[in-house]
Amino acid sequence: MLYSDLEKIYNLPFFELLQKARRIHEEHWTDSSVQLCTLLSIKTGGCSEDCSYCAQSARYSSGVAAERLMEKNEVIDRARAAKSHGSTRFCMGAAWRGVRSGTKRFESVLEIVREVAALNMEVCVTLGELGAEEAAALKEAGVTAYNHNIDTSPEHYPNIVSTHTFQDRLKTIRNVQDAGMSVCCGGILGLGETVKDRLKMLEVISEFNPPPESIPINSLMPMPGTPLSDNKTVDAFDVARLIALARISVPAARVRLSAGRTRLSDEAQALCFFAGANSIFYGDKLLTAANPAVENDLALLGRLGLEAKASDRTAPAPCSSPERPLSPAVEQDQCAHGAARS
Repeated sequence: MLYSDLEKIYNLPFFELLQKARRIHEEHWTDSSVQLCTLLSIKTGGCSEDCSYCAQSARYSSGVAAERLMEKNEVIDRARAAKSHGSTRFCMGAAWRGVRSGTKRFESVLEIVREVAALNMEVCVTLGELGAEEAAALKEAGVTAYNHNIDTSPEHYPNIVSTHTFQDRLKTIRNVQDAGMSVCCGGILGLGETVKDRLKMLEVISEFNPPPESIPINSLMPMPGTPLSDNKTVDAFDVARLIALARISVPAARVRLSAGRTRLSDEAQALCFFAGANSIFYGDKLLTAANPAVENDLALLGRLGLEAKASDRTAPAPCSSPERPLSPAVEQDQCAHGAARS
């Protein structure tokens, strides 16, 4: 969806915007399911990147210590516990710039993925930059979705990160799509961006071909010691507007209400669900930030008449449309792309 169209919709009166998003949501989502996802940091801290919002960067004195990759058995125990509490997607994050085939740590991750997939859970990972070979290996091991947020607009991105480019993010997304995995890609509100930056971010995401399977909308949780530690809290109405706009611009994507939910009241979260959010990160912790307690989440969903989505590892990754160019970043042959998906 073009920026000019997004701007017009975004500037609608609040209730008109939410009503429009709700109509589109009900056209594409006929049930009341909410996907419950659990996110586990399997390798915390010590990252060489300089993302200015992240407490895991080794460049900042944030109090987050560098740790080794978690043992496989510990990760599997956490995945089993997540499944027993209703999660259908288990997401694993590692504080790395990226991974390389043939390395011990990548082989360890592949082994973990295989065992989590054997629990019949959807498997999502976020490991930084991926090449085509690494993406194919993750797909073969059982990864169903790869999370790689673009964070903000292309124009604002250099103000947030200098150790890689916006184009680097898009290249990884292209490699993930070519390997046949779904893409989970969203952004973060509260990075000092303008409304224009937020809309530009959604413009890029909505133009992906194939479209993202899920779009996480995060609100910055300012971390002590990071350059953005003093940033202001994002207004709940701004979060709801972005949720609504994400729903309108990519109707078939799961829109995930992600980081920052501890700062939203039950009423504000209900607004976001009405606007089109149908997935949440679920559990007591979201990487290095707090997350609403499991019991609170279940109680809120019950009060709203929403139900947990069943796991579905058989669901195919979104297909590309021959009428549109492939996602930006890398020139690819359409036939070769189609063969990678078959």
